[in-house]
Amino acid sequence: MTVMVDRHAQVAARASEVWKVYGSGEAQVLALRGVDVEFERGRFTAIMGPSGSGKSTLMHCLAGLDTVTRGSVSIGDTTVTGLKDAGLTKLRRDQVGFIFQQFNLLPTLTAKENILLPLSIAGRKPDPAWYDTVIDTVGLRDRLDHRPSQLSGGQQQRVACARALVSRPDVIFADEPTGNLDSRSGAEVLRFLRNSVREHGQTIVMVTHDPTAAAYADRVVFLADGQIVSELIEPTADTVLDTMKKLDAPVTEVTN
Repeated sequence: MTVMVDRHAQVAARASEVWKVYGSGEAQVLALRGVDVEFERGRFTAIMGPSGSGKSTLMHCLAGLDTVTRGSVSIGDTTVTGLKDAGLTKLRRDQVGFIFQQFNLLPTLTAKENILLPLSIAGRKPDPAWYDTVIDTVGLRDRLDHRPSQLSGGQQQRVACARALVSRPDVIFADEPTGNLDSRSGAEVLRFLRNSVREHGQTIVMVTHDPTAAAYADRVVFLADGQIVSELIEPTADTVLDTMKKLDAPVTEVTN
C-alpha cells in the first residue's frame, strides 16, 4: 500500500520504496518491504502496528538513525540516503528533533541547560521569542533551574519535548514518548505535542502502541510485516483499536 499526502502540501519527510534487511541467509529478517509514505508538514502523524511490524525501524530510517537497504529517504529538501557521518550529524542537529521513551536528560544540567544543549553544541543562540513560546507551552518556567532528579517523569518528558522544539526542526520524531509515564502525565505530553502542531506548525511523527495516544494525532499509518497496510484520518481511540484488532487477527484458511 502506498500512502501519499496532498501533492499541494509540503512534505516534511518521505520514504520511497524503502527496504530494510537485517542479517542474511536463514537468519535474514525483512523489517521493511518497499515502504512508500509521505509525512505532511505541520501535521501530527502516528505510526502503529503489531510488535515486529517495522514501525520503529521505519522511524529510525526516516530520522537517519539507521540506513536503508534499498530505496531512499528524505527530510525536507535533504536526501538522507547516502549521507556521510558529517552530513548525518548536521541533519540531526539542524533539521530533526528527537523525543524518546527514555528522557535522555543529562542529570548534572538544569532543565534550561538540557533544553538549550543541542543549540549550545551547534554554537547557536536561541531565538528569544521562540524560546519563551516553547517554555510557556510546556509550562515549566518555574522549574527551569531544577535538575532532572527534582522533576517528575512528566516534567522530564516535557523538558525533552522543549529540547526537541527549541531549534525549530523540520520534523520531530517521537518514539513511544509516553511509554514511561502514568496516564495523566502522558496526556499532558500528548496535549503539548498536539498543540505544538496546531498552534506553531510543528511536524511530528510518533511511533506508539497506544490507541489513546494515537488518537491525539491527525493521521495514523499502520504497518504489518514491514508494509503499510492501512491509515486513518482524524482517528479516535476506538477506530484505532478496531484497526489494530484486525491487524492482530489470525488469518483463517477458507476451504470449500
